[in-house]
Amino acid sequence: MKLRRSLRIIYFVLFITSALIQTRTALAQQPTPSDDEVNRIAHQLYCPVCANTPLDVCPTEACRQWRDLIRQQLSQGWTESQIKQYFVVQYGVRVLAEPPRTGLNWLVYVLPPLIILAGAILLLRAMKMWTKPAAAITNSTSTSGDDKPSTNEASKDDYVIRLEEELKKRK
Repeated sequence: MKLRRSLRIIYFVLFITSALIQTRTALAQQPTPSDDEVNRIAHQLYCPVCANTPLDVCPTEACRQWRDLIRQQLSQGWTESQIKQYFVVQYGVRVLAEPPRTGLNWLVYVLPPLIILAGAILLLRAMKMWTKPAAAITNSTSTSGDDKPSTNEASKDDYVIRLEEELKKRK
């Protein structure tokens, strides 16, 4: 009787242990990454072979293999930054869709807003100059040696005087 009882306990322990081992193995398996997950990372990388073509839309066989490599790395538990770093080490910084913000690359982020701001300031100044009324041109009478105004300037002054008088009458 004691032998049967101890055998039952041993079988029970073996059963529970095997169940836990199988469960642990099932929990350790990673699901296969979807195409969306792969393409989300591949979209941030450019094809090292084709010029200016994102890795997610490049039709070459090499890009298909690189997407499969990304899928494999994701299934192994690699993070997005680790995958990008792997491609940078293998092919250089040119594979990144967004250049890193270090060195002279920071100019890519700073210069466009500065240029737009400078253009807006210049445009505002030009618009103020265009809409500002023209200053009245004052004619300084040129005098000849005998301090007499020329006939052309004298006739303009007469015209201006008559015009001002008529405008005053209308008010």
